[in-house]
Amino acid sequence: MKNKMLIRSGLAALALMTVASASHAHDPDEWYVGGAAGIVNGKKPTFVPAPARGSADNVGPFRKLVIRGATLIDGTGAPPRGPYDIVVEGNKITAITQAGWPGLPQAKGRAPTDADYEIDATGMYVMPGFNDMHVHTPASDKAPDMSYAYKLWLAHGVTTVRGVPLADPVVASSEKNRSAANEIAAPRIFNYQTLGAGWDGGPIDSPDKARAWVKWAAAHNIDGIKFFNRPEETPQIIAAAIDEAHKNKMGTTAHLSQTGVANFNAYDAAEAGLDTVTHYYGHFESLLKDGTIQRFPSDYDYNNEQHRFGEVAEIWNQTVEPESERWWDYLKHQKEKHVTFDPTMNIYAASRDLMRARNADWQNLYTTPQLWAYFQSTRDNHGSYFYDWGTENEFAWKKFYNNYFKLVNDYKNIGGRVTVGTDSGFIYKVYGFAYIEELELLREAGFSPLEIMRSATMWGSQTLYEPKGMAPPTGVLRVGMLADMVITRENPLANLKTLYGTGHSRLNPETNKQEMVGGVSYTIKDGIVYDAKKLLAEVAEMVKAEKARTGQAGAGPANPNAM
Repeated sequence: MKNKMLIRSGLAALALMTVASASHAHDPDEWYVGGAAGIVNGKKPTFVPAPARGSADNVGPFRKLVIRGATLIDGTGAPPRGPYDIVVEGNKITAITQAGWPGLPQAKGRAPTDADYEIDATGMYVMPGFNDMHVHTPASDKAPDMSYAYKLWLAHGVTTVRGVPLADPVVASSEKNRSAANEIAAPRIFNYQTLGAGWDGGPIDSPDKARAWVKWAAAHNIDGIKFFNRPEETPQIIAAAIDEAHKNKMGTTAHLSQTGVANFNAYDAAEAGLDTVTHYYGHFESLLKDGTIQRFPSDYDYNNEQHRFGEVAEIWNQTVEPESERWWDYLKHQKEKHVTFDPTMNIYAASRDLMRARNADWQNLYTTPQLWAYFQSTRDNHGSYFYDWGTENEFAWKKFYNNYFKLVNDYKNIGGRVTVGTDSGFIYKVYGFAYIEELELLREAGFSPLEIMRSATMWGSQTLYEPKGMAPPTGVLRVGMLADMVITRENPLANLKTLYGTGHSRLNPETNKQEMVGGVSYTIKDGIVYDAKKLLAEVAEMVKAEKARTGQAGAGPANPNAM
């Protein structure tokens, strides 16, 4: 899900790059030129790059940073252990040493004693930074600039994102470089683009053209390809692009949309060498029990998004039974072909409980009025499809989720890799907060808390760096790794809700009063220590200012008809 961009050569200022916020076909990762789609108040939205990194919410990097007395959750699936001191020099972990024994006082004056900065993490938990494997940044129809998403991601421990795409190729490349240089407060950025994006070589209408674009993309700071199963993306073209991508050390991921899945489903994609299937598209179409195409009503129109998203869940009773022979054969085939599943279950969760999503704790404080307006049901914003969403729709989606949970959990149980991605900015999902919801949905699917942490950290990093032929420098707490970490006061293995920036409500046994606990305390990216609470406060101020500027002070989780 991402907005189509009008790409202009020789653009003087990145802030002027224009994006149409929804295409006529609601295939928002494609780039259109012209048309009325995406017009807001007579103007086309723009991607506004993040401002330069200041010092109000972060410190570092340091010659020597020491994190004292923490319990480690290292990302490999190993159980927690502690207390440990973690030494960071510049942007790398240089030592992890035991600081004592649980239940006993920690020794005073522990080496090293020459730290430039220390964090007392006694009783706290440290994890590798999280990877969000499916992101798009908001254009000006959703937020004043891209830092809105960056700060919310960092505030929830996300230190690396895979943009699919983040923005158009020019803006995404620039933001990737600025983040790598720590010129902006942002996660690391992997720049995936849709087939054909950004070049002037004409449409991708043959396998040779696909290979030519891939070579061009590899030379233009693009890390991978996002396929859509668009009508022009024939199986032969996709297969050629995947093959050429691997030759050029680029990754591949695919949203196998309904417009092409009858000819190229997830089984076919695995045969072609695809690295990652994102969302659910293509899986269940590979498992139909009576026919080869999902049965749609005769009046179905894919471009009517209530039809599109209302009917997609109806496949739940058209597929083979979970854990049947064909079910296992399919999953074993995906594993044999080394396919990664990136399920993004959070982005569709409103479909099974719309009121819950609309009234989430964070909507009022952290959702910009522009984004809130975008969420409201309308025929021309992608993902705003709740035209007349009722009990029967939610019933079908609950049934669908039961099967989807089983598919993802069974894949993990046979050794398949599952990662964590969100696709925020649509369907009532807000950056950062949606990431924690995705972790909770993996728990509901049957993952243990340690398995969830592995998916969020080590498995995500492996998925990003393997196509490059590199050992991942992130994803595990280990000497020699980059200093990307998440520090929390509460134990996330005991309660994932304590990772939400809004915190977790708990009764204080001494006062008999409810209090809010949790949230990430610090996120460290590249040795820079970000104060998660300050990042959230800055976003809250941004939202408040936008409400005042737009005259929408009441925007938030109220009756949608009030908008």
